[in-house]
Amino acid sequence: MKNDPSSLISHKIRESKRIAITSHLRPDGDSICTSLALAFMGDILGKEMSIINKDNTPFPFNRFPDVESIKIGQIYPQKFNIIILLECADVSRSGQENLDNYFKINIDHHYSNYYYADINWVDPEASAVGEMAYILGEKLRIKFTPKIANHLYSAIVSDTGSFQFSNTTPRSFEVCHKLIELGASPVKVSEMLFSNYPPEKIKLLGQVLSTLQMNKKGNIAIITMFKKYLDALNLKEIDTEDITTLARSIKGVEIVLFFKEVQNNIFKISLRSKGRANAAFIAEHFGGGGHVHAAGFTASGNYEKLLREVSEEVEKLMEENTKKIRRQGKTKNLLT
Repeated sequence: MKNDPSSLISHKIRESKRIAITSHLRPDGDSICTSLALAFMGDILGKEMSIINKDNTPFPFNRFPDVESIKIGQIYPQKFNIIILLECADVSRSGQENLDNYFKINIDHHYSNYYYADINWVDPEASAVGEMAYILGEKLRIKFTPKIANHLYSAIVSDTGSFQFSNTTPRSFEVCHKLIELGASPVKVSEMLFSNYPPEKIKLLGQVLSTLQMNKKGNIAIITMFKKYLDALNLKEIDTEDITTLARSIKGVEIVLFFKEVQNNIFKISLRSKGRANAAFIAEHFGGGGHVHAAGFTASGNYEKLLREVSEEVEKLMEENTKKIRRQGKTKNLLT
């Protein structure tokens, strides 16, 4: 199709010589592994590929194969034909400061995106950009190697929480099925993702879970990771998704607020929800964004005050959303 963004991207990649890939600040497994897969696809096509991120690669992905090829820093002007931005709602989300005059390609699976690039491929129905990259590889008629398949499989497994999160779809399984046939190793990926924890991570898990608080209704769980926890355990960057998943598994909990202290009086607040609780709606209210069941925002202020005010506001927003759903249901019933 003429206006299909994946086809437009395929054409642009084929006509370009030097290509850079970057992802969002504090990159995750989806953007990191997809970057590596896309770089290897470009190598097959004879392109000069570079992966340049503003922030360092976090654990456990800093131990993944080929990750040493990722450069940390800024993309310089006039060096590449195109820049591919992964999971960036806007250019500022990448942390890159020199992209104004570049031809930009925006690939994202979050619906909160500003469509800022020369080619925008935003698919909120996709489980991960890794899933979208597989489709792009097919458009490019790439011969998928086991290495590429493994990176794409890792991206999808990572972003779906090993197929536990609500972004898991039939297409997720279909693509992963094809990737396994192409040489991806589910056992190897699971070991790298979930069996690589240092003892310090388990100690951190206990400390964070000890901060657990619940609202009176029992539908909001709040946990906190103070910077002193990381400092005491000599941990700098570590994946904490499993901690949130544990809190979300509590019976009756619809949403988890995970306060992560970035520096004094500044907190990155991750939201993980289930059922009808809309994490993206709540995050956007506070100036953030994300998926329906996985979103986040940043807040500044005294911790105790933030804890009280944010949790109270979230409870109000959840009640508003519930009323809205009920009204829509009544309207639907009247129309049928």
